[in-house]
Amino acid sequence: MSMAEDITPHTSSTRRIRTVSWNRPAPPSGLRAVPEETAVALTYNGSTHAVMMATPCDLEDYAYGFSLTEGQIQAPSQIRSIDVIVLNEGIDVRIWLDADTAAQLRDRRRRIAGPTGCGLCGIESLSEAVPRPARVQGDARVTAADIMAAQRAMVAGQTLHAETSAVHAAALWTPSGGLLAIREDVGRHNALDKLVGALSRAGPRAHGGMLLLTSRVSVEMVQKAAVLGSPVLVAVSAPTALAVRTAEAAGITIVAMARDDGFEVFSHPHRIVPE
Repeated sequence: MSMAEDITPHTSSTRRIRTVSWNRPAPPSGLRAVPEETAVALTYNGSTHAVMMATPCDLEDYAYGFSLTEGQIQAPSQIRSIDVIVLNEGIDVRIWLDADTAAQLRDRRRRIAGPTGCGLCGIESLSEAVPRPARVQGDARVTAADIMAAQRAMVAGQTLHAETSAVHAAALWTPSGGLLAIREDVGRHNALDKLVGALSRAGPRAHGGMLLLTSRVSVEMVQKAAVLGSPVLVAVSAPTALAVRTAEAAGITIVAMARDDGFEVFSHPHRIVPE
């Protein structure tokens, strides 16, 4: 019982949909902004590697972040250029790697395709499902007040969520610099990959910062946090048991169930200090 009021390109982050309201003190019909969800192909040197459903914004950041967290590259400098091509079926993000990196990728090429939130598509063995993350260096210390301030800053920075109430966010906050970067997407993995990409392009600023998530903490989110190098991960929902074990091994402090009235620390609690 809804229809698009205006037909915007699928490269837009939102679309206005006419809705009918029931059982609430609101007009019987109106327009509501909903986030776009578009098929995004990630193509390396002419060969498609992954097709993900994502919000079609910050796609160059997404390309860098996905490439780093999925191990396609080890450093941003290995990407020579990126072309974002809009097609009728979706968006093709064409990533051009340097010759050596492209050759290494061809040696271990496999095709994966995943819906929003998919973290293990294309895995060929059990040992690949939970790779040991690199241990995060640094001995950052944060207070409860820091965590509350970071949460408030992230909420204020979620412009797409404020408009749609339907997307996840990932952000980086430091005591000295406040909210350094925030990215949003319909997929929690995508939002974090976009953040990783944005920060990798700007320089190594994650060390000593808090990674903020609006989602639960699964093992893939911890693995991506380890690539980012953030020692403290703060989430509004709970972690899985495997995520906690992985964070313990990676030296990452998980702060979860972070709300206005408090939070719980699940790993490496020494980083949370009194005021």
